[in-house]
Amino acid sequence: MDEQLFFKKLNSLCTSAEVFDFVSSLEVMSDTMASGALQRISEVEVDDSGLKNPEGVLENEVFRALCFQFEFKSSKLSNSGLLNALQALIKLRIDPQSTLMASLLSEGEERLGKGQLTVKNLCALGESLLELEGPSCATLEQIVNHMQEKDIEKWSPREMVMVYKMLQVTVREGEQCQDLLNRMNSVTLTIVSQLSPKFTSIILNSLVVLRQTRAVPLVTALCKHSVKHIPYFTGDELVNILEAFLYFGHREQIFTEALETHVPKSIFTMHPQTVSKVMQYCCRKMILSKPIFDAVAEGFISDADRFTTDQIAEYIIPFGTLNYLPPSASSLFRKLETVLHTRFSHFKPHTLLNLLHSCVLIQHYPVNFLPKIFSPYFLQQLQAQPPGLDRTVTSQLTQLFLTVALECPFYEGPKLLPKYQVKAFLTPHSSLDVHLLKRVKTGLLYLLKKRIYFASEVSTLYFYTVDIEIKLDEEGFVLPAAQCEEVHRRIALCVDGQNRFCINSHNLLGEEAIKQRHLQLLGYEVVQIPFFETESLQNCRKMAEYLHKKIFPHTY
Repeated sequence: MDEQLFFKKLNSLCTSAEVFDFVSSLEVMSDTMASGALQRISEVEVDDSGLKNPEGVLENEVFRALCFQFEFKSSKLSNSGLLNALQALIKLRIDPQSTLMASLLSEGEERLGKGQLTVKNLCALGESLLELEGPSCATLEQIVNHMQEKDIEKWSPREMVMVYKMLQVTVREGEQCQDLLNRMNSVTLTIVSQLSPKFTSIILNSLVVLRQTRAVPLVTALCKHSVKHIPYFTGDELVNILEAFLYFGHREQIFTEALETHVPKSIFTMHPQTVSKVMQYCCRKMILSKPIFDAVAEGFISDADRFTTDQIAEYIIPFGTLNYLPPSASSLFRKLETVLHTRFSHFKPHTLLNLLHSCVLIQHYPVNFLPKIFSPYFLQQLQAQPPGLDRTVTSQLTQLFLTVALECPFYEGPKLLPKYQVKAFLTPHSSLDVHLLKRVKTGLLYLLKKRIYFASEVSTLYFYTVDIEIKLDEEGFVLPAAQCEEVHRRIALCVDGQNRFCINSHNLLGEEAIKQRHLQLLGYEVVQIPFFETESLQNCRKMAEYLHKKIFPHTY
């Protein structure tokens, strides 16, 4: 039978029984046709859980006859017949230690050594070895060395992807194979538009593992190309894409918009780990996407009981970090409290602290759990596990303690011992915008005439640092900043640059929101100076007029 006709008929068959009947009706078959039959059987009989009908396939006389031919005539097979059969048998879960598999592998490796394999053959052998022996297989390096001699511009997208996968597991030192990678990165850039969702995901993942931080044009092109594939990525593929965006520091508005369309539609079918990664992406990039966050809140309310403790934390923490309460907030936190009551002891100590700290940022107070958090036993657990009681951890504990003191006066449980409290909070996201601070100070100097009337970056007794402090006496006159007597009012100017807000938004981050709330409760009059109100002020006189209206609205 003509091969083209054979494969057309073969691909129309839907069960192994049909394939066996078809094969047994033929008098003569090439090895390529025989390996094609094995591949078709593997396609129709194998799903995610394995071989559907092991006895019906492996005990079939036609199947055994085909395997016999491949085992004892391996030296006479064509390259494609040999390697296609090997791939099909791996998929059918044939014992890797069997004489059949050993014979095919041995023949493949012998031809590799003699340099008889084409690029397509090398990739098929590499894929088989990765499947059978994993990353530790020494032969993979040999295959990569042969690939270096080939013309990369003639490789198909599938071959390119396979070589990236092999390099991912064989390249262990920094610059090893970098020349090959540079050539591959350049050629891949020209074929990005041809890549399927699966291939896009694999290549981006390889670029992360291989630390290809200099391949900026390729990374940018792949990230842009990934936008149109978002509805078609599997969960694992989307996780790879998001990890690449995070690793390379990339952000695309159209990518966020595509996620905003996809996530709300798919939230109840997406794997929790994929949703966790979407939330991690939004949190790290400071993207407050209300469509995504609202959908994730609904997903949590519906399915939180089947999440791992890490996934529970990864769903909730971004709400606090980005200072956002969804419309379903009351149901969301009621569900969280139920889950915490049921599974409190299952959480890792640091995960639990991060989770509860994020809740207080948005004024949801875990008072029922604080006695356990402040207990010596829990603090010892924190200390015993990395990162221990470092500055970030003690800052979170101190802020929980301060929140209880200021916002939950009814709390009567144990307090945080002074030895666990920090002297000043560590707030990495809210670092000061030095340029904006300088402009505000210049405006204040113009307004108040002397530098002695305000102080900048003032440490308070309550762990917070005030950007600019102004003191007033009982009649409303400004006092020298160094004066401590007769201070009737204290004004805290919060100089809020862009890095204290969610990206492209006027929504303060949770860390800054809680600081301003607490300063107010501590007796300060808080005056916010956000970057978006001052951008258009061209000179120091305009800034002074603005500050006058903000700080002293009722004073001429």
